[in-house]
Amino acid sequence: MPQKVRIALDAMGGDVGASVVVPGAAISLTRHPDTEFLLFGDSKLIEAELARHPALKAASRVIHTDVAVGMDDKPSQALRRGRKTSSMWLAIDAVKHGEADVAVSAGNTGALMAMARFNLRTLPGIDRPAIAAVWPTLRGDSVVLDLGASIGGDAHHLVALALMGSAMASVLFNIERPTVGLLNIGVEEMKGHEEIREAAELLRAMNLPQLNYVGFVEGDGIGKGLADVIVTEGFSGNIALKAAEGTARQMSELLRNAMSRTWLSRLGYLLARGAFQVLRNKMDPNKSNGGVLLGLKGLVVKSHGGISAEGFAYAVDVGYEMAHYDLLTKINQMLNRDGSALASAQTAQEAVS
Repeated sequence: MPQKVRIALDAMGGDVGASVVVPGAAISLTRHPDTEFLLFGDSKLIEAELARHPALKAASRVIHTDVAVGMDDKPSQALRRGRKTSSMWLAIDAVKHGEADVAVSAGNTGALMAMARFNLRTLPGIDRPAIAAVWPTLRGDSVVLDLGASIGGDAHHLVALALMGSAMASVLFNIERPTVGLLNIGVEEMKGHEEIREAAELLRAMNLPQLNYVGFVEGDGIGKGLADVIVTEGFSGNIALKAAEGTARQMSELLRNAMSRTWLSRLGYLLARGAFQVLRNKMDPNKSNGGVLLGLKGLVVKSHGGISAEGFAYAVDVGYEMAHYDLLTKINQMLNRDGSALASAQTAQEAVS
């Protein structure tokens, strides 16, 4: 009998907590019946939701806590007030102590990152964790990181992101040697900040067998799917993500308005309804929900806070995939376990400079 994937859920995380987390987990369970859940939070609220989902209840254990991290809490406040007692901390702690394979939370991003980093620590050679997510493109999906875990980063940090993103892409897309591009303001070698140009030189010089560096990618190249992995520091990555999400919502609204303007346009919509449904599904942000916190000694997935149950289910799906296919081992292999790949990057960086 195959080993089950154990997922720890911060049931109080997000804008509405258990009323989205529990039904979202129930949806994911139908897709991955070999899952067990640990739900941390207010047991009365959780049990009331579980009563509506008997299959999930049978596959779950509830751990009560009165403390929940607020969406507006500062990371330092969350660490002081919620350390060791909040639903967010306990979900992460379950991963640390081997009680769960992955933790999923829709809670405060800054608090989740601070708690995960403090509790799980970073892998050898990794200075700062990153948020990586799947980005729908014209050629399929790409992994994009960092989407806002930290701001800025030197060439060594960008190389680390490339290694970890490649590991995630190989797990998700079953690609032996994913293509990697660096997000930049142009494709010419002389363009961009110094650290981006240095990272490009390092990736070319290292010629790693586990990834195929293809050069700079401009902002429009993400949606074109020019690389399996797009690497950038968190400030630019978060702006790119929010701009793409906003554009998707804008296009959806513009299309809806255009289709309802006249009886001819409404007729055209009815005739092309199947095509519009395909477009709507492709642009649905729910289906791209779930950012993986890479670089930690454990798996943590961040869901959007204002997501629906269906959207949260996709974040749980991401956690399942990362645990089932052993992303952490893959990343360790990419880093040669003792950080030697990044050590060689550091040596190459010193030689370049």
